[in-house]
This record gives sequence, C-alpha cells and structure tokens, in this order.
Amino acid sequence: MAKAPTVAIRVKRLPHAGGLALAAYHSAGAAGLDLLAAVDAATPLTLAPGARALVPTGLILELPQGFEAQVRPRSGLALHHGITVLNSPGTIDCDYRGEVQVLLVNLSDVAFAVCRGARIAQLVVQRCVRGRLIEVERVAATKRGAGGFGSTGAATATTRGRARSPVRRPRR
Repeated sequence: MAKAPTVAIRVKRLPHAGGLALAAYHSAGAAGLDLLAAVDAATPLTLAPGARALVPTGLILELPQGFEAQVRPRSGLALHHGITVLNSPGTIDCDYRGEVQVLLVNLSDVAFAVCRGARIAQLVVQRCVRGRLIEVERVAATKRGAGGFGSTGAATATTRGRARSPVRRPRR
C-alpha cells in the first residue's frame, strides 16, 4: 500500500487539554484523525435526547495556506448511540485560530455522557481549491438539467402501465 502524502500542521494545546493525546489516526488507512473531548473529567458533558452542545477539543490548528480541515461524525457514535456532528462536515479554514470545537447532537431517546478523552469526531485534512465565479447569460445544457435532490436515482420506467413514483408510500 502506498503511503498517503502528509502535510505538517502546527497545533497549540490549550490548558484544558493537558494530559490528553493529540488527535491521531487509528489505523493505517484512516482518512480522519480522531478528535478527543477536552471536558472536565469530574463532570462529563451530558447530552439529553435532542440536545446539542459544543464540545471542546483543547486544540488550536494552524493549517497551511491552501488547506482546510473538515469535522465529521464518527460512525460508531452514530450507529450505537445516535450521536452525530450537527453541522457536518464542519469546515475549519486555514486562517481560523480559535479552538476546534465539535457541535454534537443527540438524536437518540436516551441521555449520552461525553467523557474526557472520548473520541467524538474525525478531522479530515484536505487541499482546498478556490473557485472564481464568472457571470454568464447561459450555462451549457446537460441531460440531467435542473433535476436535484434525488433526481439521479429516480426511476423513470413504467411498471404495469403506470409511471413509477420515486417516493415510496406505505402499503395499506
């Protein structure tokens, strides 16, 4: 397996992250570094059902020019506990110098405790290309046209003489 390219990212650890490991990859092929919760060990942050909260990581990143970092959910938290990142993916711009915080939401029907050092999200670092908008009178036509929000997966064939609806209705 070819080794993935790397980029050096300077990081400042804030006092409330003292003793915690830095975000790290947990497998050779992992795309994201796991971010840890820098909450007080004596008082875990409790997320009630339906609640959301900014969870501190205690890290400030200095991303190189031309890079961004995206904060994404951890699949295990979502599957087993209904915990996800609300503004997913959250974008960290290269000129942001505040603490990385993760906006978690509890979509389950039971409270969830976020404990110190818990892996709460993934941080994916990517090269960032800037777009330059050019206003025009017309854009090129495509087969898809203006179809969006599921239009590429919609069935267009007929079934038993009537058009198939892309919306599934419950059987009665």
